[in-house]
Amino acid sequence: MSPNQEIWTVLKVLDWTKGYLAGKEVENARLEAEWMLCEVLGLDRVGLYLNFDRPLNDHELSAYRGMVVRRARREPLQHILGTQEFHGLDFEVTPAVLIPRHDTEVLVEEALKRCPAAKRILDIGTGSGCIAVALAKLLPEADVTGIDQSVEALEVAGRNAERNGAAVRFLEGSLFAPVEGERFDLIVSNPPYIPTADLADLQPEVRDFEPSAALDGGADGLDFYRLIIPAAPRHLTPGGWLMVEVGIDQAERVREIYKQAGFTEIFTVRDLAGIERVVGGLIRA
Repeated sequence: MSPNQEIWTVLKVLDWTKGYLAGKEVENARLEAEWMLCEVLGLDRVGLYLNFDRPLNDHELSAYRGMVVRRARREPLQHILGTQEFHGLDFEVTPAVLIPRHDTEVLVEEALKRCPAAKRILDIGTGSGCIAVALAKLLPEADVTGIDQSVEALEVAGRNAERNGAAVRFLEGSLFAPVEGERFDLIVSNPPYIPTADLADLQPEVRDFEPSAALDGGADGLDFYRLIIPAAPRHLTPGGWLMVEVGIDQAERVREIYKQAGFTEIFTVRDLAGIERVVGGLIRA
């Protein structure tokens, strides 16, 4: 896309970008090229296909070139576009929060399945607010609270609740500190669970652009489970559930922490890739 008189049509731009990004080891290069061009042209992908012969003007080329340069540096596509879909809702994402993953939708779905009558719900480490907002939308009668120690993350979460029309109380603080003395029917969390030594081997999109505090789970990745699970019973109502997302090969060790904390009906749920992704348990009294 050098600055000359050559005509760059939608199709030509997409073909060039696919090769360029693939050379930078960007996965799904063609699809991501399309998403970025959709953003620049204000079209959906069907509209893009119907306009393959349309030339781009200088302003459009400049805007698109800027996006491609950022993506080639392995900046996440979600940061470039500014949003990410999660459980059918649209969420703002910034470098202050973990980008919502579809794996985490399993946690939301399991919470709905096992605790559909929850009146008070707590999300620990709410980040973008995706879990709290999704649950607030799906269970509109429930009072939902999200906690995070990052002020910047809470600002993003607040905007996400507003943009999705969800009523969520967001509190600043660490773990259960902001809700001392309160009890909930359902507690959910997607805590940091990457072992510290593994952080350097993550994809550049994650390692270099997402907040390390939302990723680093300590030496074995289980630090936050050891803090959250034993403390949860005194914040749960009788018959209340605690459900957490876990990383690859962590489920069995997290189940053991649940057992030691007095939980019953401990369960594990796999995600669509077959990975044990959610662990939960019940407190009877």
